[in-house]
Amino acid sequence: MGALSVALGAFAAHKLREMTSPETVAIFETGVRYQFYHVFALLFVAFLSDKIHNKWMIWSGNCFIMGIVLFCGSLYALTALAIAESTHRTLAGIMTPVGGVFFILGWLFLYVGVSKRDR
Repeated sequence: MGALSVALGAFAAHKLREMTSPETVAIFETGVRYQFYHVFALLFVAFLSDKIHNKWMIWSGNCFIMGIVLFCGSLYALTALAIAESTHRTLAGIMTPVGGVFFILGWLFLYVGVSKRDR
């Protein structure tokens, strides 16, 4: 996921700017930025899971992955639809806040997982 976010960021910086408006590039770059942030969150969960074994840590990692797929993926889809000049953006637009909720849940589950660790 980290390599993909770097590749997508490079694409946005070098090619996407030639293809669409600055507003659409900003949407895409938001997806890349959130994907990259949550790669570090996933690494953090992975390292902590070695020491803290509970369902909350698993749920946290799963929610971060779902957030990347839904939040970031929907922003990438909205960008593709804007380039294609499609007016069918509703489903992709609906997925963005759903993905955001998964990110929030991932952070909350991470907190609960750490606070409920075996002492």
